[in-house]
Amino acid sequence: MKKKVVSLMLVALLALSLAACGGSGSSSEGGTDAAAEGGSSAEVANKDKPLVWYNRQPSNSSTGELDMTALNFNKDTYYVGFDANQGAELQGTMIKDYIEANIDTIDRNGDGVIGYVLAIGDIGHNDSIARTRGVRKALDTAVEKDGDIDSTPAGTNTDGSATAVKDGTLEIGGKTYTVRELASQEMKNSAGATWDAATAGNAISTWEASFGDQIDIVASNNDGMGMSMFNKWSKDNKVPTFGYDANSDAVAAIAEGYGGTISQHADVQAYLTLRVLRNALDGVDIDTGIGTADDAGNVLSDDVYVYNADQRSYYALNVAVTADNYQDFTDATKIYDPVSNQLDESAHPTKKVWLDIYNAADNFLSATYQPLLQNYDDVLNLDVEYIGGDGQTESNITNRLGNPSQYDAFAINMVKTDNAASYTSILSQ
Repeated sequence: MKKKVVSLMLVALLALSLAACGGSGSSSEGGTDAAAEGGSSAEVANKDKPLVWYNRQPSNSSTGELDMTALNFNKDTYYVGFDANQGAELQGTMIKDYIEANIDTIDRNGDGVIGYVLAIGDIGHNDSIARTRGVRKALDTAVEKDGDIDSTPAGTNTDGSATAVKDGTLEIGGKTYTVRELASQEMKNSAGATWDAATAGNAISTWEASFGDQIDIVASNNDGMGMSMFNKWSKDNKVPTFGYDANSDAVAAIAEGYGGTISQHADVQAYLTLRVLRNALDGVDIDTGIGTADDAGNVLSDDVYVYNADQRSYYALNVAVTADNYQDFTDATKIYDPVSNQLDESAHPTKKVWLDIYNAADNFLSATYQPLLQNYDDVLNLDVEYIGGDGQTESNITNRLGNPSQYDAFAINMVKTDNAASYTSILSQ
């Protein structure tokens, strides 16, 4: 009887020993780690779990210098966004092309000056800076500051005396036209939230009351602010308004006079945001299902994204959306067909992801990006917990990351690009 008990104890000890060995893998070597085989997220240290920064690239909000410490937090850390400079130049060119094509009617008061107002999203955000520069470069209103185009808000500039911009000129049909940035400001509300649509709506009301007939073009760093100004004033006054993001309401509004917008291929961005996590969790090459077809046939062509290895960053490419092609972009939440094939759950078991959106009220992120993510999380077998922030403080988000051990991976959208350490400090504990 004693021998039988001892034998049973040895069997139990052996089983425990084998279980312990099976749970010691790491996703870092791209093989058969515990996470890839459906093990508990607690078996991998939080600091070693896959992390993707998205939409807000870790960087210095004053200089734009990338935060390479955050981008190299661990070997499975990446950034997903879009090519901000390419998109910014595209927006500026789109506005210039519109002016050239409509020069006979664009000058509403006949003063010989093509006047525009500009809604700036966040003076410390790289994307906002790029878009402001893109418009000013294309319209020849840019001035240099510290070796680059000044992106500082001009305030009110009806007399052309502001130092952040200059009067530009456009040669069209053998005639020279003056272009002036009549006014620009950061759309920041009293609570501190930037890219604020309501603030933009109030601003256009102030501007039109002061110098309405001088405004020939309305430009905006995004569609949320652009649509607020369009609905508040420019639609009724038939003033073309240009935004960025290709939100569904903005695309639909092109039929009603909205001048145009830029698609930053949110469908590709949302896919990449979750795909890099899926690849890291599976322990496969990071290019799987991106530049190289996965086992379900998902693959992206190189004309919709670029990868910068030095920056550990994936960038979707941008497309201008105008009256000529807007009907192709009416559903901003439709996933991209080439990467819409369902993964086999037996080979890619469900994993749990913590993902936040810096501002639950942000039109692009909440109405376009999150629905896309929710479509892709099913395709990629990811159980994503979505956290909506207030757009003002990191703590409103980080306070809800109290138990990171229950997640297998993280996707982070910061309030401010400087604040990556607010998140990595939690994961490093």
